[in-house]
Amino acid sequence: MELEALRSIYEGDERFRELSPVSFQYRIGENGDPKAFLIEISWPETYPQTAPVISMDAFFNNTISSSIKQSILDKLMTEVEVNLGTAMTYTLFEYAKDNKELLMENQPAYVAPSGGNNISVGTPDVVSSSKKKDKKEQLSKTQKRKLADKTDHRGELPRGWNWVDVIKHLSKTGSKDDE
Repeated sequence: MELEALRSIYEGDERFRELSPVSFQYRIGENGDPKAFLIEISWPETYPQTAPVISMDAFFNNTISSSIKQSILDKLMTEVEVNLGTAMTYTLFEYAKDNKELLMENQPAYVAPSGGNNISVGTPDVVSSSKKKDKKEQLSKTQKRKLADKTDHRGELPRGWNWVDVIKHLSKTGSKDDE
């Protein structure tokens, strides 16, 4: 029944996505907002008697620090404990929407995307990146010839190469007299 309710409530909302009949994503905030985040909730077999699985591991959340993610998850888990035994997916999404500023208060305006929350021993990444050299793009003879044919002896495109034919343009758009 909760599945039908979620489908009817969030119908047409581009921030809500049903990944499967037991897994849902909801984006809190707008796409360009640096404090926006994505919550994924999955229902286990015994839901709502047991807590749903809440995840923030989506690629969308790469700009959020791991401490902020953990803080959001902790606050959502307190809401889960309050609502245990009842259908709570809608409640959790709405709690996150209503408390977005509180949840993201310590998040800076911009954080460089992290590679994830992977913990590794040693520094093999540093060694491999120093060995790699940036390769210059190689053009074939025909590609070079075509490029040379398009440009003049100084490597510049000829005057008027991107001009619009005025008569064609006016025939497509019409003139003011046609109105």
